[in-house]
Amino acid sequence: MDIDAAQYAEMSREMMQSHDYLHLYDRGHDYLDKPPMLFWVSSVSMRVFGVNNFGYRFPSILFALLALYATYRLAKLLYNEPTARVAALVLGVCQGLFLMTNDVRTDTILMSCVITSMWFIKECELRRPWYYVLGGCAAIACGLMTKGPIALFVPVFAFGTDWVLKRKWKALFNPWHLVDLVLILILLIPMCIGLYQQFDLHPEKVMDGQQHVSGLRFFFWVQSFGRITGESTWDNGADMSFLLVNMLWAFLPWILLFITALVVNIRELIQLKFRLPENREWVATGGFILTYLSLSRSHYQLPHYIFVVFPLASIVVAKLVRDFFESGKYLKLSRVFTGIQTGIGALLFVGLLLILTIVFPAGWVGIVLWGMAVGIWAVITFRKGLKAKLVWTSAVAMILINAFLTNYFYYNLLGYQVGSQVGKYLYDQKIPVNRMYIWQVNDPLDALNFYAQSYAHKEADSTLSTNTPGDYVLTMQEGMDQLKATARPYKMLKQGRLFKVSELTPEFLNHKTRDKATRPYYLVQLL
Repeated sequence: MDIDAAQYAEMSREMMQSHDYLHLYDRGHDYLDKPPMLFWVSSVSMRVFGVNNFGYRFPSILFALLALYATYRLAKLLYNEPTARVAALVLGVCQGLFLMTNDVRTDTILMSCVITSMWFIKECELRRPWYYVLGGCAAIACGLMTKGPIALFVPVFAFGTDWVLKRKWKALFNPWHLVDLVLILILLIPMCIGLYQQFDLHPEKVMDGQQHVSGLRFFFWVQSFGRITGESTWDNGADMSFLLVNMLWAFLPWILLFITALVVNIRELIQLKFRLPENREWVATGGFILTYLSLSRSHYQLPHYIFVVFPLASIVVAKLVRDFFESGKYLKLSRVFTGIQTGIGALLFVGLLLILTIVFPAGWVGIVLWGMAVGIWAVITFRKGLKAKLVWTSAVAMILINAFLTNYFYYNLLGYQVGSQVGKYLYDQKIPVNRMYIWQVNDPLDALNFYAQSYAHKEADSTLSTNTPGDYVLTMQEGMDQLKATARPYKMLKQGRLFKVSELTPEFLNHKTRDKATRPYYLVQLL
């Protein structure tokens, strides 16, 4: 999807083509925003599997699987085997993870690196073998090279609060942490060399209208802290409730369980007078709360920023489920949530039915498949004697619903993304990209270059006066009207309707009013 995923895919393709793994470029221009980790792994994957969706997404999907395993291992160390399985299941079927593996950005790798580092840190706390020390440092370093300092802060927040509440001062002020920090910095050297060479050695370069921009300072300070201090120019006015509001859909179907579990954990801490015994943990809850408070201080927030702590949220939910079905606590509450989770599943299937009938009508075949999915869910939901039914009814609902979303909804949705549609056409028809021009198109078009597998366009002048017969032009309705007014001959190659698919509106989602929300585009060849 444009903008981010398509942009990162194209940058990875450019890196693969140039063999320059130290410096980042976006369509030939210097790029200073995200660190290089995603581009490294995706470019290597494309070299093996080709420039396509699979080549770009495959590494992130592997990291998502690693996140599930690391969540399981950490939860097993904190609690027990059944709780660990529930934690991995909760993470694996939350809506955010399905989204992260469809619309691949940096957050999948970041989340995986962070939870893997926390698993290794917990192993180190228990017995500290050298390979867990190296593994934890490497995981943090990879997280830093994926999205910046947040990869270090989450483990610090999580274990720092746990050690403070348990009065484990030796663990908190262990001098070995300095060695760990040195190891992390050593692992960051390749990235730092690239930033220094590309920006610090070239103060004449202009980035965001400024010269003398330090790549190292941007990475270690401006990218994260600058959004709090106001030094960063990024600001969308998000307040402290922004991330929580977006969790209402991103952490479905577990969000109500999570909020309840969070309240229960805070209540228990207060009852213990903020002093935890050794057999209790505050890693998951403390890590989530402090990370949330830190991220919510930023002047610029997006819904996926909170995904980094979804593994911790999953462990918090799994602990409450354990209290329901192993410890026998909160029996009345567990019965209430069995009904609530069943209701959430039913509502989600109603939403899916609306997609199949109103958004992208699927006809009787879609309705039959929907009915079969509902039948499978109902068999699980109303099966007698099924332990932890509230978990299974929610998990089955999310798996079945996202089978439809991934293979039907997103597939049809991307038909309205002009960049991917035209890019595929250019590549399939072997249209020479040096003769491809864009004329009065209001769209980011990042996907165009990736699917065309080349930097596939130049901006045409305001009148097409410099274009010669044989040139290809992508334009919208205003440009098409002007072309017709000039009486210049052309051949229509492809036309369709475009929409910014990452910003859905009710008007677009209703197929009867979709034409009002979309705009026509045309690909023509001048004659």
